[in-house]
Amino acid sequence: MLEKRTCDLAIIGGGLAGGLIALALRRRRPDLELLLIERGETFGGNHIWSYFSSDVAPEHRWLTAPLVTHGWSGHEVRFPAHNRQLDGIYYSIESDRFDEVIREQLLERMRVTGVEVASVTPTAVALKGHGRIRAGGVIDCRGPADTQALDCGWQKFVGQLLELEEPHGLKHPIIMDATVDQKDGYRFVYCLPFTPTRMFVEDTYYSNQPDLDRRRIAQRIGEYAAAQGWAITRTLREESGVLPVVHGGDLEAYWKAGGERTAKAGARAALFHPMTSYSLPDAVRTAMAIAELDDFSGDALHRFTRNLAGDHWRGSAFYRMLGKMLFGGAKPGERYKIFERFYRLSPDLILRFYAGQTTSADKLRILSGKPPIPISHALRAIWGK
Repeated sequence: MLEKRTCDLAIIGGGLAGGLIALALRRRRPDLELLLIERGETFGGNHIWSYFSSDVAPEHRWLTAPLVTHGWSGHEVRFPAHNRQLDGIYYSIESDRFDEVIREQLLERMRVTGVEVASVTPTAVALKGHGRIRAGGVIDCRGPADTQALDCGWQKFVGQLLELEEPHGLKHPIIMDATVDQKDGYRFVYCLPFTPTRMFVEDTYYSNQPDLDRRRIAQRIGEYAAAQGWAITRTLREESGVLPVVHGGDLEAYWKAGGERTAKAGARAALFHPMTSYSLPDAVRTAMAIAELDDFSGDALHRFTRNLAGDHWRGSAFYRMLGKMLFGGAKPGERYKIFERFYRLSPDLILRFYAGQTTSADKLRILSGKPPIPISHALRAIWGK
């Protein structure tokens, strides 16, 4: 019975961040009594995560390998002025598989679904209608806290897995197709060819506003498919989301908004790429770092994750500056030019960017040359004017 449960570590939120922490600890610290708590009926929700193989360090790939459902060698980008084929392995993880692996690797007593969390302390979790769980430590991975403390644009999307009448003929993913009409900021379509007749199509926007018109965007997905000559027989699944693209703010205030003294990971700790909203590389690094700890007390976990978030915030200042230039220096209909220029740079630089491992030389290269927007606009955006 949950009402009388105790554990060494309670992880709240069974999405990507919380699930990876649980899987890493189950492998590296099988002596720990874990409890992974998810309010939904399945772990991972309804989502597809994709990543480049270079996003995950070779010594950490055992953590993600069992989760992968699709992989490709190479990918493509399309812009009004140029198309480009790029090498490298690209993987996708579907939430159904994520849920399956967690249920395989965590004992039944270590996982709880379908319960709401009422309150959290560093050493306890109160559940609505299920009493209170005492823990040596707690990590909160429930997604973003109050983003009012952050300066944000928004990456919003609707994705659909489509069954097609005929084979689509696409061999590699299209990471960005920005040849579509530019609406509501920077717009691109993302395509993953799962089988010869199944295509995941996502319509994405870098927008000033977080509002999401799911019905209209789903209609645009149908229009895009028709323009490619793909006849849809049915839609197998749909997902949507609105993610912060952080270009400034107060990390300390954001941290306190999610619970001042409680350890956090994932979006709740601002541990994601501030320019792309890309979360998997940081989720893997965080999970592996936590799995190496010796002290899982509430206070120790809080200190560790707060320091991790602070290091990440300081280390990602360059990406926040680029976000200021994107949202403050470029007209919404011309934001695609920034990405178009970026995708003319070296493939290795592009991969390091997505992994959050941009070097000093990379930064100079990104900022050098003819800017895609007026330099005066970019400088005013950076200075906040």
